[in-house]
Amino acid sequence: MSRLAGKVAIVTGAGSGIGRAAATRFAAEGARVAVVDLAGDAAKETVALIDAAGGTAIAVDADVADAAQVQEAVERTVAEFGRLDVLYNNAGVDSRGSVADAEEADWDRCFNVNAKGTFLCSRAAVRHLQAGASIVNQGSVAALVGVANFAAYCAAKGAVVALTRSMAVDLAPRGIRVNVICPGTVYTPMMEPMLRARGDGDLPAGLAKTLVKYPIGRLGRPEEIANVALFLASDEAAFLTGSVITPDGGMTAQ
Repeated sequence: MSRLAGKVAIVTGAGSGIGRAAATRFAAEGARVAVVDLAGDAAKETVALIDAAGGTAIAVDADVADAAQVQEAVERTVAEFGRLDVLYNNAGVDSRGSVADAEEADWDRCFNVNAKGTFLCSRAAVRHLQAGASIVNQGSVAALVGVANFAAYCAAKGAVVALTRSMAVDLAPRGIRVNVICPGTVYTPMMEPMLRARGDGDLPAGLAKTLVKYPIGRLGRPEEIANVALFLASDEAAFLTGSVITPDGGMTAQ
């Protein structure tokens, strides 16, 4: 039996990368999916992939840092599908700079999308979630270890981890589970600028420097993180809440 049969899921940042992989995976496992992304065309491309595979999805153009847009996205999902069972707060942005030289605007953007966005989407969704529902938040190993020149990103993802634990305690009496995934570096379009910068403009050089941190010898793939999200969203993870899951190729084991 499909693991998400009969369920409705919202996946934010689902126009590319991990979000797209999760949206298509959730749909393949029986969920009807609201594909939410700031880039409307990218969301439609993900929906087209789901439709082609026989799944059911809608594209929703929304900025997760905007409370009104978030509320509209959730309400549209419930109006279209009649319920809500899973929220995957995947949308995120990275940052640049250490605490010595990071721009205030970059700090605000990072917190508005990564931390505030997780809060806003969760607040809007929780009004519709029933016992057995699952919220999956997207953290990062940057929440758990120091990463050079990523001050705002590390801080914002650390906030997501702390928020997850608070949400898990608050929502447990209602039967709603909340967990956070803290992946290592996953090769997605969003990561290429960071890898290039790490290599002083040379992408292969930046990749080589990054791989040194990973005992497994490679970066992660979006589909691998999507599989973790699927597990947490499903009833197979019924005893997990407030957990920090680290699919990181052994990075934090060192």
